[in-house]
Amino acid sequence: MAQPSARDRILDTAKRLFYRDGLRATGIDRIVAESGVAKMSLYRHFASKDDLIAAFLDWRHEHWTSWFTAAVDARLARDEGLAAVAGALGEWFAHDDFRGCAFINAVAETGATIDPRHLEQAVRHKRDLERYLGDVAARLGLAAPEQVAEEAMLCVEGMIVRAQMGPDPRIVDAGRRLLARIETDGRA
Repeated sequence: MAQPSARDRILDTAKRLFYRDGLRATGIDRIVAESGVAKMSLYRHFASKDDLIAAFLDWRHEHWTSWFTAAVDARLARDEGLAAVAGALGEWFAHDDFRGCAFINAVAETGATIDPRHLEQAVRHKRDLERYLGDVAARLGLAAPEQVAEEAMLCVEGMIVRAQMGPDPRIVDAGRRLLARIETDGRA
């Protein structure tokens, strides 16, 4: 079996450390040490730490969005309605490595010093998630799917932040109830 390329080892290490420990707390020297590549090799593949962070955020968007939409769609097939979103989030919250939303964390961690490219990645991630929730609302036959998506996004973001503060099954239960009310209101 072929060894992963130096680029893949760097990115895999960065993905794990950036998500677990944060963008600022994770230094290039640590990524180099844990990935087993030379610093020159890292900079050959990623011109700067900001470029590596951008690659991580691109990967995270694609990976998480793909997983989330599949998890929600599977629950929708079981007729869970909009509450399927809370169920899928509950699956994610139960993962041993759950540390919240990488995009919320990136913006919160870097504040006003955030690289504009990373801010745009975070905005795009949230915009794509809201667009997907609008699609779910439309598939459920709800009136004003864009409004339903806006309200569902607030529920989703609140659930993520609360779950990051500590595990509590009541978060998912409350999310299910709130999303069910949003769905009911969307049918009126």
